[in-house]
Order: sequence, then C-alpha cells, then structure tokens
Amino acid sequence: MITVISGTNRADSMTLRTSKIYFEMLNELGIEARLLSLENKAVWERGATMLELEQEFLIPAEKFIIVMPEYNASFPGILKCMMDNSDIKKCWWYKKALLTGISDGRAGNLRGIEHMTSILHYMRAHVHYNKLVLSRINEEIDKEGKIKKVETAAIMRQQVEDFIKF
Repeated sequence: MITVISGTNRADSMTLRTSKIYFEMLNELGIEARLLSLENKAVWERGATMLELEQEFLIPAEKFIIVMPEYNASFPGILKCMMDNSDIKKCWWYKKALLTGISDGRAGNLRGIEHMTSILHYMRAHVHYNKLVLSRINEEIDKEGKIKKVETAAIMRQQVEDFIKF
C-alpha cells in the first residue's frame, strides 16, 4: 500500500490538489493507495489523532509519496511534527519514499526536497532517485486540481510508474 502525504495543513492548497493527482494515478494503475491530508490534524503531539493516523496511513504503508510545498526554503513544520511524533521504527524504517516539491517560484522546493531526503535517510527510509520539482505550480495545475500541461502529466506518470517498480 502507498500513502500519499499532502505535506501542509493549509486549507485549499495546491499541495493537496497535487497529492490528489498522485492518488488518482495510483488508483488508475490498480495500486492500493491512501491519501493523508494534514489539514485539521493535530499531529504536533502524540495524542489520539496521531495514533489514528499511524494506524490508518503510516504503519500499513510500504511506500510513501510525499508532496511538499516550499516554506521558507524548506518544507512545512507540520510535516516535520507529524514525522517527529510518529513511531519512527514502525512508520518509516526501511520503507520507500518518493518526493515531489512544489512552489510558486522557480526552484520547485528543491531545498526542501534535499532537506527531507536527509531526514528520511536518517530514519532509514529509501528515497527514490526521481525527485520531481514543480515550479510555478499555478501554471502547472489549475484551481480544480487538473494538470494544465501534457508534459507535466507525462512526467508525473513516469515518476509514479518508476516508483511502483522501486
């Protein structure tokens, strides 16, 4: 099972729209998947919400697709809180991750992806080589969550197909 993580708690985000595209691609390919949105989730403490997320989304997953917006040259703190408050050994050790960064600017959260790669390696996770950066995200995905460019759809699809084989 693959869990797609929308790495922000911001409402009505492009991150969630992008995450839904990955989720739909996995479903189209017949892959069991779940979509985890951090919106309205109390992951800043190891309480009931965090324990439920672990049981439903993190522990059962063999792989993760993590979509992260750029926040201050990295990724949102809420994503790090979720990871820090999870049972690291059960949730992350020896699992596989695919990273996609998004931003309104030019770099597509390249720095955040590299930061997350280091964190995942520390947590003994295996990070797929094909890390996608989606710059100027509003030119790539519309407000309804549809990909605007054929090339972007093809790149995302190839990334997912490669990750399935990983």
